[in-house]
Amino acid sequence: MNHMNLTHAEEGKEYIVQQIDTDDEELNAFLFSLGCYAGEPITVVSHLKSGCVVSIKDGRYNIDNQLAEAIVIA
Repeated sequence: MNHMNLTHAEEGKEYIVQQIDTDDEELNAFLFSLGCYAGEPITVVSHLKSGCVVSIKDGRYNIDNQLAEAIVIA
């Protein structure tokens, strides 16, 4: 299966988070608090110049490109 990050995700398609590709514990903890961790479904609602809007569980979040690149999906 081809692994990619959120910056390449198709809008409106549900993906499964494979891993969070970062050594930043704070970033990891932040994403975990949103419900974004391995095995969880995630959907990109729209792409913006500075990042993207994602839907995780019942919430919508605006994340920047650096964060989007750290979220590996399949």
